[in-house]
Amino acid sequence: MITAEQLKDVLDRTEALKRYLNIDSKLIQVEEEQLRTQAPGFWDDPKKAEIQMKKVKDLQAWIDGYKQVRALADELSLAMDFFKEELVTEQEVDENYTKALQAVESLELKNMLREEADEMDCVLKINSGAGGTESQDWAQMLMRMYMRWGENNNYKVTVANLQDGDEAGIKQVTMEIEGPFAYGYLKGENGVHRLVRVSPYNAQGKRMTSFASVFVTPLIDDSIEVEINPALMSWDTFRSGGAGGQNVNKVESGVRLRYQFKDPYTGAEEEILIENTETRDQPKNKERALQHLRSILYDKELQHRMAEQDKIEAGKKKIEWGSQIRSYVFDDRRVKDHRTGFQTSDVNGVMDGGIDGFIKSYLMSFAESKEKENML
Repeated sequence: MITAEQLKDVLDRTEALKRYLNIDSKLIQVEEEQLRTQAPGFWDDPKKAEIQMKKVKDLQAWIDGYKQVRALADELSLAMDFFKEELVTEQEVDENYTKALQAVESLELKNMLREEADEMDCVLKINSGAGGTESQDWAQMLMRMYMRWGENNNYKVTVANLQDGDEAGIKQVTMEIEGPFAYGYLKGENGVHRLVRVSPYNAQGKRMTSFASVFVTPLIDDSIEVEINPALMSWDTFRSGGAGGQNVNKVESGVRLRYQFKDPYTGAEEEILIENTETRDQPKNKERALQHLRSILYDKELQHRMAEQDKIEAGKKKIEWGSQIRSYVFDDRRVKDHRTGFQTSDVNGVMDGGIDGFIKSYLMSFAESKEKENML
């Protein structure tokens, strides 16, 4: 049975959310934005209209989220009153408390995602490290983990490009994850992920260490302008192959885009390489590859404008000892994030997509560091 202090905590946090989210202001704002959608000729410019509709939808989502929290908090308060009159059981009160607390924590977490790109979809890329089959198998395990996380959160996950491993696993995969605040939730996954386990590929049953890197960028849409110089682009086409390949040995539907990028801030030059084999339609694959390029260029600009530049750059660290953000130690039944100290013994749950605890601890830690920066 919950205590009076636990009830007060939920009610206080619910009231605090109303202030943090400026719900009263958002109620007025959403009415004003909805009026704009009723103006004559609103749909004459479809692109502009879609941006306006998205603005209304985003505002309404915050309002609806708070209303849900408020309703669950009120139900909890009412359940406590009913319990005193012996109209409900302790179990029913506790169930109401669990629902209300989860809703409060979920909205508090979402409130931490205030950066420009947080609400966007994302592109998540996994590269296997040195170590051959071991690292390639580990990269495939991470791919499954993020796909399960997406499924658990009702996000759409699409494999844009996949390179199979030599004997097992994968060398590389690029996935698009589409859903509310996908980038905001997954941006903390940037970096090197380390696996320690007794290898199924080693006849002596030795304990092996493997690495794979994860890099997450926001997937931008047409509402954001990004300058691409066509003179710096070149295209190749190839036949898709391997597991899941389309039109194998028949049509060159796969596309490879090379972009010679020069950083306007540092002058550093690099070649951006993007491959896409998502569909059987070469023009569509080209379109998606261009979208990925725009997302990468947008992310590079963000790195210069956002305070968490060092955290975003973590995804580009060399895949080696000392650069990992998280360790997965299977035989010790432990997964630990080295940045926040958060850990769990539920290894199977994590590999089935249960990474919300790591996401929350990272965002909370990041929010605290931002607050300290603002105080300086």
